[in-house]
Amino acid sequence: MIKQHPYAVWYVVIPFAALLLAQVFWPVQTKTSIVPYSEFQTLLRDGKISEVGVANRSITATLKSPEANGVSKIFTERVDPEIAKDLTGAGVKYSQIAESTWIWDVLSWVVPTLLFVGLWQFVLSPAVNKRGGLMSLGRSKAKVYVEKDIKVTFADAAGVDEAKDELQEVVSFLKDPKTFGRLGAHVPKGILLVGPPGTGKTLLARAVAGESGVPFFSINGSEFVELFVGMGAARVRDLFEQARLAAPCIIFIDELDALGKARGLTGAGGSNDEKEQTLNQLLSELDGFNPAVGVVLLAATNRPEILDPALLRAGRFDRHIVVDRPDKLGRVAILKVHLKKITLAPDIDPAAIAAMTPGFTGADLANLVNEAAMLATRRNEAAVTLDHFTRAIERIIAGPEKRNRLLNVQERKTVAAHEMGHAIVAMALPGSDPVLKISIIPRGIGALGYTIQRPIEDRYLMTKPELESKMAVLLGGRAAELLSFGVVSTGASDDLQKATDIARAMVVRYGMDAGVGQAVFAAEQSPFLGQQSMAMERKNVSEETASKIDRAIREFVEAAFAQASAVLKIRKRILDEGAAQLLEKETLNEADLDDLRKQATVGAVVERVKVTLAV
Repeated sequence: MIKQHPYAVWYVVIPFAALLLAQVFWPVQTKTSIVPYSEFQTLLRDGKISEVGVANRSITATLKSPEANGVSKIFTERVDPEIAKDLTGAGVKYSQIAESTWIWDVLSWVVPTLLFVGLWQFVLSPAVNKRGGLMSLGRSKAKVYVEKDIKVTFADAAGVDEAKDELQEVVSFLKDPKTFGRLGAHVPKGILLVGPPGTGKTLLARAVAGESGVPFFSINGSEFVELFVGMGAARVRDLFEQARLAAPCIIFIDELDALGKARGLTGAGGSNDEKEQTLNQLLSELDGFNPAVGVVLLAATNRPEILDPALLRAGRFDRHIVVDRPDKLGRVAILKVHLKKITLAPDIDPAAIAAMTPGFTGADLANLVNEAAMLATRRNEAAVTLDHFTRAIERIIAGPEKRNRLLNVQERKTVAAHEMGHAIVAMALPGSDPVLKISIIPRGIGALGYTIQRPIEDRYLMTKPELESKMAVLLGGRAAELLSFGVVSTGASDDLQKATDIARAMVVRYGMDAGVGQAVFAAEQSPFLGQQSMAMERKNVSEETASKIDRAIREFVEAAFAQASAVLKIRKRILDEGAAQLLEKETLNEADLDDLRKQATVGAVVERVKVTLAV
């Protein structure tokens, strides 16, 4: 209405101003005469005035008998009595000059009215509401990117080839809907990208829009939820209305779990009504829109286990695409994309860097490349070398070096023996990852030293002996402390925690203890958030079973510690020599460890021969 009649307010203002002016300028009566104040004084002395009306600045008087010209009232401006007395005595004709105040009278009424009307029009204006004004509460906050704004293509999303193949169908449909649907097929209504944080889900969604060249509506799931009840549902409606007008287009909802959490998870009551209304509206929109019009809904989450089942059923999110952590080949492809942006030494091999980064996501690798480039820049190097990448990996995993953290002599000896114990047990046990580096330089918050192992290949399954060997390597540090000094320290707290978590997982998740049996007793956890806690549902476990679980966990940990102690007792001389060498150099690289590795391997062969002879 305001847009159609922008000047409707003047229909009120103009008559009001005219009335005000009429009151100021129009005589009180047509038979009123304006006279000087001195004449009023003369008429008053002569007794010709019958009635007087006194105002703040003026006087209106009624004559006893009208004058010849018919005037029966006079009007005059008041003069100060003292001044009037002096002027009368001097016989001077005088009057007060009336100061015109009609402009201020008009402005005192008109200006506030105009300010109010202008402010209201400003609040309701499209420009303000686009930026989140009062009337934009029910409008979608989605950022719209057109074809020229999106420079991302599938070439920028490396290491996720399977996901790209799945999404290529969406691109084909958006580019040529008639050809794609010639056999009656239609693009899935909703596509859910699922995977750990940093694996490139948002990048893939933008790449789909960049490849297809259509408008891209991007919004975070939390932006639907507002303080006012009903605003979230209104924003969902507005988003889909905008998308239908811009079709063919893509709607991308990031962090869908903020919007689509399963109803009833927060317990009874109305505290979650707003989120449920928003979710219900989204479900309704997914049922109502026709994919043939060219609107494709993409969403991303790293917590699919908490999404509402109604949201995940066929007909809403028809296709679920897993965007997992890249394997070695995927990491090589990702590194090639990011390595183009920095100056590299000629001998850099992306495969060597990928081999040192198992479990890294795309975001982790991008951060690694940047950290290596920053390290080379700080050292005024001409190019980034493999050593810079190695140091960058250490910084990411263990934290920055803390050379100002000074340890006393005994603490340095303890840390050296501890780290060498990890390394020797890892070198001796078959199937353990090769040791890449040992250091007693403090790093991060609480690490006084560290041992880095490099996996030979990506592993997706582990056997019971391999898990037992992994626990033995973790406890090798404490076993070395006890063997070298006869006492243990607090330095093994993190190792004990990790070893206990592995033992608990073997018992309550993997069914690897015969006494507890082939059953799962751990609470379900997110498959993508990297949670290591094995919280046990005590309420579903009897006291007898809980006691068996505790005993089995303790037995696994004690057996691993005994294995580590046995390995180190046979190699006590190697342990002492390695610890002394580590105290001298502070850091031992792969080349420095070759001699220790050969001795530990020979010791392992001798140990196996002894076991065979004993049998």
